Amino acid sequence: MNILILGSGGRESAFAWKVAQSPKCEKLFIAPGNAGTTQYGTNVNIKVTDFEGIKALVLKEAIDLVLVGPEEPLVKGVHDFFLADEQLKNIPVVGPQQEGAQLEGSKDFSKIFMEKHNIPTAAYKTFTKDTLEDGLTYLATAGLPVVLKADGLAAGKGVLICLTLEEAQTELKAMLADAKFGEASSRVVVEQFLTGIELSVFVMTDGNSYKILPEAKDYKRIGEGDTGLNTGGMGSISPVPFADADFMKKVEERVIIPTVEGLKKDGIPYKGFIFIGLMNSNGEPWVIEYNCRMGDPETESVMRRIDSDFVDLLLGVAEGNLDTKELTISPKTAATVVMVAGGYPGEYLKNKVITGTENVRDSIVFHAGTAMDGEDVITTGGRVLAITTVQDNMFSALQQATADASRIYYDGMYFRKDIGFDLL
Repeated sequence: MNILILGSGGRESAFAWKVAQSPKCEKLFIAPGNAGTTQYGTNVNIKVTDFEGIKALVLKEAIDLVLVGPEEPLVKGVHDFFLADEQLKNIPVVGPQQEGAQLEGSKDFSKIFMEKHNIPTAAYKTFTKDTLEDGLTYLATAGLPVVLKADGLAAGKGVLICLTLEEAQTELKAMLADAKFGEASSRVVVEQFLTGIELSVFVMTDGNSYKILPEAKDYKRIGEGDTGLNTGGMGSISPVPFADADFMKKVEERVIIPTVEGLKKDGIPYKGFIFIGLMNSNGEPWVIEYNCRMGDPETESVMRRIDSDFVDLLLGVAEGNLDTKELTISPKTAATVVMVAGGYPGEYLKNKVITGTENVRDSIVFHAGTAMDGEDVITTGGRVLAITTVQDNMFSALQQATADASRIYYDGMYFRKDIGFDLL
């Protein structure tokens, strides 16, 4: 089979590494890919939202399956584009159609969906520019802290936790009246703040049956001890010690089954991944958010723990027979440490030469924000590399990934040395 992966980050690098191992994969293409994905397949410089360019590539290379990495092309309807095109309609796309992608594309849509199907989530109300005054009044009665969420995609920056009423009212005005996050904050969900410990649960579904992939926990803050600004993710671990069999049974019964069944009841076709951001609050699962794709940097850890043929699972999603496929998960622990550019998540350094990746001993180096400059690999993004290892226990995995990250160098490099230590 000829397979195309859309995307260019660490998640897509991990997908490419896993897909390339399958005996079912003959040729692999990554669009646009990065400096690291070239070791698994052929990079093609096409943007993930250039649907006409993607069509030309699919027809030219006789692509048999498309795996969509990031959310933007899904929310913009890449799957619908394939289904509506005579030449593409029989080529399977793993990733939901536009309507299903609204689970991530609209916070308001996902909250209405959860309420309708009795899925546990925080109490909320949605406001627009026209109802701003109502929103300000509502904030005065809501408990603190309170969470403000831009309804649309805001590149991971549209969620604010406000500790005071003054801050909440100022931010709500900025989001609705001043378009702080552009079109994304034309609607704002005001939500009750949940306490507990977060984790990510990943589900593959063909629209009828589902498989639960390894769960993971990621670390969003730039500073050690979970301090400083939020980032796209500084590391991840899998499995998560507090997500024991009892807790995961609750997640399956109260969240996963009602979600898959709810999509069916609402007539929303869904073939792809559902990433459920959960809060474990005193042993009870609460949904913080849905995403319509795999997480990053969680995918790097999750892929390392899947022992079965990933392409076979993707085919199960595409062909609607996922229940006949085998998912084998390693009992070992995977740990990922993300190396970022100096200055990230603010203005960051670019075009710095990366050296030392050949010195890594027992980890895989998944590239994210990298490119080739002649013979050199250079930094191009905020998150540059994801160093992922699998070991018998969590301590060994964290130690190994951190040690291997230390063997790599580029000007301004930074990584957290405390990923997972809160769980040890």
